[in-house]
Amino acid sequence: MAFRKIEAPIPGLYIFEPEVFGDERGYFKETYNRDSFSDIGFNETFVQDNLSRSSRGVLRGLHFQAPPHAQGKLVTALEGSVLDVAVDIRRNSSHYGEHFSVELSATNHKLFWIPPGFAHGFLVLSETCLFHYKCTGVYRKEAEGGLLWNDPSLGIDWKIKEPVVSEKDSDNPRFGELASPF
Repeated sequence: MAFRKIEAPIPGLYIFEPEVFGDERGYFKETYNRDSFSDIGFNETFVQDNLSRSSRGVLRGLHFQAPPHAQGKLVTALEGSVLDVAVDIRRNSSHYGEHFSVELSATNHKLFWIPPGFAHGFLVLSETCLFHYKCTGVYRKEAEGGLLWNDPSLGIDWKIKEPVVSEKDSDNPRFGELASPF
């Protein structure tokens, strides 16, 4: 099995495309294989897997875990589709405050790597979505942080005017108010 690694315009972000074997019965793919990923220069260690199910129009994010409990995330849509967004919050990055988005779906099979130093969120585009995260760090409530999903200074086109957003995510600070821990 093999994965194709595609570098996103912001350094550190990657899209992975797995080899998919399909026939009249359906398909088979690997969503992660340590050796295959190592062969293409990706050697992260994952310690926690998360799964969320959401309905059309649900927006989750923008979230991050602050050091020393920062997390990298390898994410994919197992069912349905999402618009997945990462915002660079690394103070010394030449891309600080910039974002990158990609559609992840059960039909395009893409995986998206978001390393520590990025805020992450997604919007469900399909009727429902089953979303999977592999994380390099264990979640710690005391390390959680976030950015306001609709902060105009970020310029994210979420493709929707009024998503379903949690109260907690609606109360996140704007980018200009963030004292980035990275």
